[in-house]
Amino acid sequence: MKARGYFLAIISAVFYGLIPLFIVPVKSAGFSLNVFLFYRFGLSAIALVLILGLKGTSFRVNSKQLIILLSLGLAYSLSTDSLFYAYDLLSPGIASIILFVFPVFVALIMSAFGEKISTATITALVITTLGILALGSKENLSDINYFGLSVAVLSALFYATYMVIVKQSRMNVSGIKLSFYSLAFSSLYFLLKVIFHREKLIMPATIVMVNLSMIVIFSTVLTLITLIYAIQYIGPTQTSILSALEPIVAVLISVVMFGERLTVNVSVGIILVLGGVLVNILLSERKKKIVGR
Repeated sequence: MKARGYFLAIISAVFYGLIPLFIVPVKSAGFSLNVFLFYRFGLSAIALVLILGLKGTSFRVNSKQLIILLSLGLAYSLSTDSLFYAYDLLSPGIASIILFVFPVFVALIMSAFGEKISTATITALVITTLGILALGSKENLSDINYFGLSVAVLSALFYATYMVIVKQSRMNVSGIKLSFYSLAFSSLYFLLKVIFHREKLIMPATIVMVNLSMIVIFSTVLTLITLIYAIQYIGPTQTSILSALEPIVAVLISVVMFGERLTVNVSVGIILVLGGVLVNILLSERKKKIVGR
């Protein structure tokens, strides 16, 4: 079972890391990202409906759960919106690396709920901050794109908020069912943006249709399902460690497919961010085991 769990975690991380491969061509074609994301989340939610239906799962939730699920959808949507805006301000690879800082932010937010900030979290925060600054400078440390970094960090904060809501709500809801509502409400968020901007819900370009199909199948539905089962087989810690492959794949895509330069500063930034997050995960888990004894 563990081997299967590791395999599923790797598949989930790799396919999620492929998102820039599907998003960048759509942005380059000048197609509305709001419309694209409305269809991405909407079609993914429908796919999960079919999966839940085959398993005989009920979609019923009470009013309290509905409010929590709405909050999750909003946090997830804002994280996605910020991330794709950061793609333009920085690059897909750099923005994806900064998003990976979210476990450190989760630990910081949880301190507001009474959890003590550990030495591991403080160490990780210092290391990742240095890494983020290195990523924002690309080549010259005196020329940092603070606005781009702020947007990317905001994406990580919204995703961390999503994780904290899941943890604190303690809802008795399956992972797939929770994912369905998150996707459904995210689709609603982008539909409201489409209406506000008076955009048309049409998909005229073949390249848009192809990339939409790929991102729905591989980087949304398959990623979510493999992630859920990976956590069941090997636990959240090991799955989190393997999720470091996500930003690495995104960086490789940016370098190989879109010509992003892998400068010394960017390379150092990647190492610092990944190292800082992994330090936080590993030392925090070690502390839990020691306390548990």
